[in-house]
Amino acid sequence: MPEKKPIVVVGSINMDLVATAPHIPAAGETILGTDFQMHPGGKGANQAVAAARLGYPVQMIGQLGNDGMGQQLREYLSKQGVDTAAIGTTQGSSGVALITVSAKGENSIVVTPGSNSQVTPAVLDQNIDRIRNAGIVLAQLEIPLETVLHLAKLCADANVPFILDPAPAQELPASLYSQITWFTPNETEAAFYLGHSLKEGAYDEAAQELIKKGIKNVILKLGEKGSYFAQSSGSEAQIKARTVHAVDSTGAGDAYNGAFAAALMLGQSKLEAAMFASAAAAISVTRHGAQESMATPAEVEQMLDGTWK
Repeated sequence: MPEKKPIVVVGSINMDLVATAPHIPAAGETILGTDFQMHPGGKGANQAVAAARLGYPVQMIGQLGNDGMGQQLREYLSKQGVDTAAIGTTQGSSGVALITVSAKGENSIVVTPGSNSQVTPAVLDQNIDRIRNAGIVLAQLEIPLETVLHLAKLCADANVPFILDPAPAQELPASLYSQITWFTPNETEAAFYLGHSLKEGAYDEAAQELIKKGIKNVILKLGEKGSYFAQSSGSEAQIKARTVHAVDSTGAGDAYNGAFAAALMLGQSKLEAAMFASAAAAISVTRHGAQESMATPAEVEQMLDGTWK
């Protein structure tokens, strides 16, 4: 049996400092929280754990600080089955995310990059064989944009599928879009890249606008409204969200991306993989934390067949 090509995730690794409160405070407002916890996070690490938790080989390329949090984050990733050999150590702080979670499960996030800002194009060049030998490469925008642009070119040159989670939203050069295999914004991010809000129910129009930029395939992650799947070939589908009791939406989009990549690598069709990912994301919002909330294969199957409790 041939060896599985690994999923390679290039991205951020953070420690999430999570405060729970009745609501997310407005500007200038001070409120009393009800709980505080520390969780391993970062969009890159979240996606790596999401895929690894589903039993697929995952390698991560990133940077951690030489602080106590860096050691904790490396150990946690390794325990989740993520290959950490390509995660370097830099002087200074690891990445930190300050997260406020409301009683309704909504969240507000401020990310301080720390060591993630040292994930440079040179780091990619040092790990070029990992990228060229990957089955799929995932990236986000919590590392320098120049690194993401370099990564996209490396993937295109090696004919490796490239999934970009364009968050946090920022201006992207037009040349990047044609190098993206899958573009996976949430509703707010999609509105940013389109330059206008998404019309309720008109997700096909939004997806086609993005595809016209040169992107091969688009998945709009719509939270409780599910997701919308569209390919440049013309295939489209609305995927309904699973009904669950949400307690924390942190990392749900990352759960989706990691599960989608794992499902594709396990041989599922693109539409099946999107449905699989939607189920994994639904499970993640029923638990607190980002990486700790990621689903197992058995849990996803239970969600898909209606036996999840």
